[in-house]
Amino acid sequence: MAEVTVNALAKTVGASVDRLLTQMKEAGLSHSSADATVSDEEKQILLGYLKSLHGEKSAEPKKIVLRRKTLSTLKSSSRKTVNIEVRKKRTYVKRSDEELETQAKAEADEQARRVKETSPEIGAGSGIDDIEEKRQSAIEKRRTAVSEAKQAAEDVEKERLEEEAKKATEATALQKEEAKKVANPVKEKAPAPAPSTDKGRRQSKPADDDEDKIARKAAKKKPSLKSGKKKARVQLDDAIGDRGKSPRLKSGLSAVLKVDNKHVFQKPVDKKVVEVAIGDEISVADLAQKMALKSAVVVKELMKLGVMATINQVIDQETAFLVVEELGHTPVVATSDSLEDELAQQFAESTTEGNQEPRAPVVTVMGHVDHGKTSLLDYIRESRVASGEAGGITQHIGAYHVDTPKGMVTFLDTPGHAAFTAMRARGAQSTDIVILVVAADDGVMPQTEEAVQHARAAGVPLVVAINKMDKEGADSERVTTELAAKDVIPEDWGGDTQFIKVSAHTGDGIDELLEAVLLQAELLELTAPVDIPARGVIVESRVDKGRGVVATALVQQGTLRKGEFILAGETVGKIRALNDDTRKPTSEAGPSIPVEILGLDEPPQAGDEFFVVADERKAKEIAQQRQTEARKERFSRQQAAKLENMFTDMDSGQVDKLPLMVKADVRGSLEALVSALNDFATDEVAVEIVASGVGGITESDINLALTTGAIVLGFNVRAAAVARQLAEKEQIEVRYYSVIYNLLDEVKQALSGMLAPETKEEIVGIAEVRDVFRSPKFGAIAGCMVLEGVVYRNKPIRVLRDDVVIFQGELESLRRFKEDAQEVRNGVECGIGVKDYNDVKAGDLIEVYDITQVQRSL
Repeated sequence: MAEVTVNALAKTVGASVDRLLTQMKEAGLSHSSADATVSDEEKQILLGYLKSLHGEKSAEPKKIVLRRKTLSTLKSSSRKTVNIEVRKKRTYVKRSDEELETQAKAEADEQARRVKETSPEIGAGSGIDDIEEKRQSAIEKRRTAVSEAKQAAEDVEKERLEEEAKKATEATALQKEEAKKVANPVKEKAPAPAPSTDKGRRQSKPADDDEDKIARKAAKKKPSLKSGKKKARVQLDDAIGDRGKSPRLKSGLSAVLKVDNKHVFQKPVDKKVVEVAIGDEISVADLAQKMALKSAVVVKELMKLGVMATINQVIDQETAFLVVEELGHTPVVATSDSLEDELAQQFAESTTEGNQEPRAPVVTVMGHVDHGKTSLLDYIRESRVASGEAGGITQHIGAYHVDTPKGMVTFLDTPGHAAFTAMRARGAQSTDIVILVVAADDGVMPQTEEAVQHARAAGVPLVVAINKMDKEGADSERVTTELAAKDVIPEDWGGDTQFIKVSAHTGDGIDELLEAVLLQAELLELTAPVDIPARGVIVESRVDKGRGVVATALVQQGTLRKGEFILAGETVGKIRALNDDTRKPTSEAGPSIPVEILGLDEPPQAGDEFFVVADERKAKEIAQQRQTEARKERFSRQQAAKLENMFTDMDSGQVDKLPLMVKADVRGSLEALVSALNDFATDEVAVEIVASGVGGITESDINLALTTGAIVLGFNVRAAAVARQLAEKEQIEVRYYSVIYNLLDEVKQALSGMLAPETKEEIVGIAEVRDVFRSPKFGAIAGCMVLEGVVYRNKPIRVLRDDVVIFQGELESLRRFKEDAQEVRNGVECGIGVKDYNDVKAGDLIEVYDITQVQRSL
């Protein structure tokens, strides 16, 4: 409480000021006026005085009782458990002064009685003083002997340690001189016993009470040896200076383990500035971990910069640099891909060390759809691939190894459909020569121009094959002229491109085409090392039900063997089997040879480069790093898309999305489908790919489609029996396709149906107001003459005055003479009542129009 005045205290206790001052004076307080202040201590003094007047004692307790209860469990041999409760009670009593005085007096009387009983005759009082003096001198002598014995023991121990150190030094020198000899250990003599004075003192019997106390303390210090094992005792050394002492171990005592009792951790004085390596993107949690800070600190700093992010979100490099600099650290650009660089350097060194040998050319056949590319290859390979393809068009990239009379050639057959642009680009990048197939009766088409662009971008030479020369409408000059307009000049016109006229049906010109290809390959002088680890490119990948992941690979360098460990993109695996292009098993494949690889854990991306690695651990580490980077890139792309879509939705309204799940037979077809479906997106409708993958439709795919409401599209794949039953039960729509344009056309129609119809207005009639009549029932009735078209009763109208719309509404009545009419044609008079509008004047025009909705399409 705060200090108060005497007047305030008197009001609080309900007494007069004079009475309160009198009581305070009697209590020994020096307050004399009503304005004097009273402290808390003075209030306690006054309170104690008033309590003593009423016979109350101090509130101090006279007795304290402590109770303690412990619970334990006792298990008997019969597996019964007995709960034991132990209660302890201890009472402490505070005695009064009178009791203490009485006890002291009784003790003094008892002491006097003992002295009187033990004392001799009355005249022997001086002898008592002599006995006490002798006892004191004996105690002093005994203490001196103990200290001398202790000092002697320390000296003996010190000499023993010095002797041991000297012998250890001599033994080390001896071992260095005679390394091949075995040194016999020399037993050391036991240390000298303690001085005889100490031994005699121990054998002597204590003479008085002090010696009894010493004996009892020694007995307490002696350890009890109940078992043969001696437990180590831990001793904490607080003083650093005592570390040099090594006390002597007595028999029966365990070894003393000394532990320095000091704080190991020392708080750093200065802030530690670290270099933080930051890549293109980094998550908030990883950034905080690199700076050894809590994530909340980084999130707070981002908020100061105006960036709202959680610990799991990814921020760009510039923002991360700003955060690191604000927190006092040094940001640096991360030098990633160290393992990738090491792998590339390793293969570059092996390539230079390997022996270069000639290899077969890799030829990619490109062109527009249905221009005869696969038929041309079928004639060369003497096969029938085109006849077995769905819709008669190629929808996969195929790799074939052919031994022709002119030499060995590897062909890559690419699709010609517009959706397979990525496949054609990969074919052009992994080839040596491009054969551009153009139909003589069709000319240059869009995919033909695209193939020319891919070949130029890859920097590979072109050989033009003008196909279908056996047809009646074939016109090779037209093809030559159109290609010349695209800067593909034939050799006959002074260019560097060979034009060969062929027919895949009759075989005319095939030999000339192969000769031109091999001539071009001879000019390129194609070589590759053979005796090095294999390296190449993944042409295609798929999942077979019985064989697992199957990848079509084209070896570019080295020799690929069965049992080797390969790294392909984000996947790793050991080659379990190798098949050639005819699916026959083989043990190895050299440069320019296409093979099927079995043994990868997941289907790699088409176009990924593969390597044969010796270190399996390093390969898995590289694959894990690639997966992490791909996951980060995918996540950042999704975040950017979400943010972009959010702003788009805010500006132009909600976008209707068609959820789809796409499953395909091979990776290349899946990429083409996803890319073509995403190209359908507009400002109003879009395709949302819920999930995509290679392989058949499984039960988990149906469950995901059930959750997201997606339509399942299967391209050259089918649903399993369990998945099909679940889809029928849950009414999930599953569609199967074998031709890509059928799939794209149906999705396009579905998106067109989701578009809002377009509204159009069409003027169907115009009437001129000639006069206005007043009707008690309908108000103002306009007498009109229909000038154009037909005026309908149930269609909307506009009222125009001086060619300006002044009202828009609908008709309330339409009459011809006194009869209601549904329509009035051109050149006929009629009476028109406008609903909710009476300001119609002569000379106004009433325009009748019709609203029609037109279905839109993409």
